[in-house]
Amino acid sequence: MRNRFVILSALLALLLAAPIAPTAEAAIKVIVNDVPITDYDITQRARLITLTQRKKASVARREALQELVDDQVKLSEAKRMGVSVSDQEVNNAYGNIARNVKMNPSQLTRALGQGGVKADTLKARLKAQLAWSKLVRRRFSGGVDVDESDIIAALRKTDEEDRKTSVEYDLKRVIVVVPKKSSNSFKAKRKREINQIRNALSSCEEMGAVLGQYSEVVVQPIGRRLETEIPANLIEQVKSLGIGKLTKPSPTPVGFEMIAICGMREIASDIAMRTKLENELRAKEGESQARRYLMDAKRRSTIIYR
Repeated sequence: MRNRFVILSALLALLLAAPIAPTAEAAIKVIVNDVPITDYDITQRARLITLTQRKKASVARREALQELVDDQVKLSEAKRMGVSVSDQEVNNAYGNIARNVKMNPSQLTRALGQGGVKADTLKARLKAQLAWSKLVRRRFSGGVDVDESDIIAALRKTDEEDRKTSVEYDLKRVIVVVPKKSSNSFKAKRKREINQIRNALSSCEEMGAVLGQYSEVVVQPIGRRLETEIPANLIEQVKSLGIGKLTKPSPTPVGFEMIAICGMREIASDIAMRTKLENELRAKEGESQARRYLMDAKRRSTIIYR
């Protein structure tokens, strides 16, 4: 018995001392600034790309590797410049994606899991995107300049009819007040009232009569705004709803806000087209500057492929 115990002890000691071979998934494929990227990381990101972009597995894997390298470079540069991203910011971005696909975060996690993707894989991508966005905004906080000659050249390429007119809207802000410490039942009541207001209102002329039936509803004039001056998250609603209607309610610190479309007219001006083209040119130049910044950061990085 003693001899058997001695033999078992010796075998156990040998097993503990022997190096453990890494699994295929844990195999390190790239090291970026001392941070390893494993085969598992690449496989997970490739599955995410395949799931969201419907790309072939071979293509997705190549893109996954490049994305992961770029992400780590972005995170390293952000750290170097003192830019950080909190877990709460990442979770908020994850929640926004869930809402955009009509899910809650738990449902999104389950949906990703069905495709073999861990929630942390998407969150890792989001963290890099958020960090890079913060860094680029800080780096180019002075704005992106666009030459007038470039705007004129772009304007000449557009159809003449598009340059002749601009669409202008007359808008008002409608605020349904909800105090911060209101009960859930009161908030639900106000939401029902908002639906009643939106259904009842068909013109701004009758706004006083409709809103007068409800307490603590404030109307503020916005005035005339070109369609290019209206925020992107509102313009599609404004275009689709028509005169006399209210946009969907948006939460604000004081309650819920809606925009009333009180009028629309076409004016003889190329300003809307000029603004649109200028914004597009600024966006392109901003993307170009961000790409150059990333290339510079990669040149400063230590990237080792294994």
